[in-house]
Amino acid sequence: MIILSYRHGYSSGMATPFRFGVTASPIHDPVQFIEHCRKAEDLGYSAISMADHLDNQLAPLIGLAAAAQATSTIKLTTLVLANDYRHPALLAKEATSLDQLSSGRLELGIGAGWMRSDYDQAGIDYDRPGIRIARLAEAIAVLKAAFEGHPVTFSGEHYTITDYTNTPAPYRSGGIPLIVAGGGKKVLSLAAQEANIIGVNPGLAAGVIDERAGASATLDATDQKIRWIKEAAGDRFDQIELQTRVHLAAITEERQALADSLAPALGLTGDQALDSPHLLLGSHRQCVETLHEWRERWGISYIGLSHSAMEEMAPLVAELTGS
Repeated sequence: MIILSYRHGYSSGMATPFRFGVTASPIHDPVQFIEHCRKAEDLGYSAISMADHLDNQLAPLIGLAAAAQATSTIKLTTLVLANDYRHPALLAKEATSLDQLSSGRLELGIGAGWMRSDYDQAGIDYDRPGIRIARLAEAIAVLKAAFEGHPVTFSGEHYTITDYTNTPAPYRSGGIPLIVAGGGKKVLSLAAQEANIIGVNPGLAAGVIDERAGASATLDATDQKIRWIKEAAGDRFDQIELQTRVHLAAITEERQALADSLAPALGLTGDQALDSPHLLLGSHRQCVETLHEWRERWGISYIGLSHSAMEEMAPLVAELTGS
């Protein structure tokens, strides 16, 4: 039997501390981008994150390199790179270079890729999920081996590496923290076996975010995802940090009404949306209670917020970070 009511020693009162990231992806004006990153650091956010799409955003690794020069302590997080857009040997070099330039602040997030429009526009084959996940598994094996600094030879179905030594090495002796994110059993099981941090996402098998995504974002669906992770992780589960991307966060006294108005676009009822770990609405105190409920039920302690919510949610971040 899998117990969902605690993790990370929660039964003895030891919970993984809360921390918060905020995305910078939609900001493409250089001045506004740098101001946003500095503001996030000043407000106590743990990480500045960037997604990986071919739409109107800065390239994530380049954007985070600029953020590294403008800040001094905040983590730099790819949330997440689409594996199919880069060869893992090239990504290893870019990742360790950014990790060195930022004095070890990179959190490398990677996933199987999901946004159909990116693939279509770039002429990249949009293989079925099982193939994309198998390719991701090979890429992770290459990345981990490359980060060790020894010559790498790898022969898989999707990648062949011959006597490749990745330099520079990661800044820290422990390497670069790896985030793997997804919403299905295969990718979450892979994450449970390989990642330091797991992004617990809605399933996006349709290649778009629409009403079909809602069913995989509910309380029950999230329970199932945590069961998959626990089953695949085994003894290493207590060393894994769980993260969620909150797509809408707001301090409001109209919690139910706002949820009722927004939920149908994702195929949910208002109540289902309020139970989901991808929406955070209510008074300051209600939001604090909700985050504690998420951590108690699922172990989720790393909360990713949208850029537009950064200042509004800053008092929440100040209260809960590290607790």
